[in-house]
Amino acid sequence: MIQPPFFCDYGYNIHAGPGVFMNFNCVILDVCPVYIGAGTMFGPAVQVLTATHPIDAAERARGPEYAKPIRIGRDCWIGGAAIIQPGVTIGDRCIVGAGAVVTKDVPDDTIVVGNPARPLVK
Repeated sequence: MIQPPFFCDYGYNIHAGPGVFMNFNCVILDVCPVYIGAGTMFGPAVQVLTATHPIDAAERARGPEYAKPIRIGRDCWIGGAAIIQPGVTIGDRCIVGAGAVVTKDVPDDTIVVGNPARPLVK
């Protein structure tokens, strides 16, 4: 289920399993495929961003954009206003804290928080 408003680039690159829930104001820039596992929940204003630009200013001035796919596992909870960066894989049963910026892969059964997102120590 997707609560409106919802924003995406193309839509056809989004592959969501059964029971996925996205709260309002979610954004998926699906320049590359985005895979979302069954039972995963998004809080409001989550951003899943496959698109990015070069760090080098001269290259960026030429206008290229590139993208990397994103995978989010089954039964995850992505907290409100979290940002998932290009190329990231989030394992099954993970929790991403509200406002976290995920720049690296997250193993199964891990809770990450912060900017940049880091595992929460138990």
